[in-house]
Amino acid sequence: MTPIDFYAACMLGGVFSCGLTHTGLTPLDLLKCNMQANPSKYRSIRGGFGKLVNKHGVGALFTGWLPTLLGYSAQGAFKFGFYEFFKLSYSGILGHTNAEENRTLIHLAGSASAEFIADIALCPFEAVKIRVQTQSDFTKGFLEVLAEILAAEGFKGLYKGLLPLWGRQIPYTMVKFASYESVVENIYKYALPIPREDCPQAWQLGVSFAAGYIAGISCAVVSHPADNLISLLNNCNGTTVRDAIKKLGVVALFTRGLPLRILMVGTLTGAQHGIYDAFKVFTGMPTAGPPTVMLRRSSQQERA
Repeated sequence: MTPIDFYAACMLGGVFSCGLTHTGLTPLDLLKCNMQANPSKYRSIRGGFGKLVNKHGVGALFTGWLPTLLGYSAQGAFKFGFYEFFKLSYSGILGHTNAEENRTLIHLAGSASAEFIADIALCPFEAVKIRVQTQSDFTKGFLEVLAEILAAEGFKGLYKGLLPLWGRQIPYTMVKFASYESVVENIYKYALPIPREDCPQAWQLGVSFAAGYIAGISCAVVSHPADNLISLLNNCNGTTVRDAIKKLGVVALFTRGLPLRILMVGTLTGAQHGIYDAFKVFTGMPTAGPPTVMLRRSSQQERA
């Protein structure tokens, strides 16, 4: 596999892992956004789902699925593709020994660099998605809301949430990938009786899902305040970050909608890594494993 083929496969795997999982969890995301933007109406998970179904019908639970699919497919391609690129590039810059000793730093730097790019692709779709999901009657679709934002605020209206999005997604992704890599390594080191290469593929994919779920819980907590800000900014015309924080309050900034987001992000991240590694197996690449796997791939690509 050439480097171009390798990165193209990683990007395609990212499309599947992020686009499909986020779209599949649209009902949870819909409720989360409404609990953040309209807390007086949606106070609990059970009650919130009940209100949504009673008022709008079961079909309304997938409101916003199109911008979700488009946005997170684009984000997933850049997130996973560039993560692999930056991870291997930074490893090559440091050299084998230094990369081995500083692998957590490589995972943090690689994921931050990748997410910075991925969020530029995601931001317009996220702005439309939140507006679609938090409108009172759920009657406006993707194109109609997009046209409204452009008419009222111009192109900058699609990117007014970019800074909070970076504030949510970059720490989220840094924790996600660094903790995921660490959990995977420790599972193979301490929990399984045989090396990764000798484990059945079903075991390897199970490790990917379990490590992803654990990583998802951590990054949900870290990124939750910024997630609350994004929901408010994209739901209210003209609202600034300062106004949003003042309106929400510091305690609510960290806690409003957190249990639902932990459930959503844990499931989401576990499924993403499971799907991504399953796609890698399908294309002939190894699943996530100890750092020697990363370094060996880097050396093979340099020789190619």
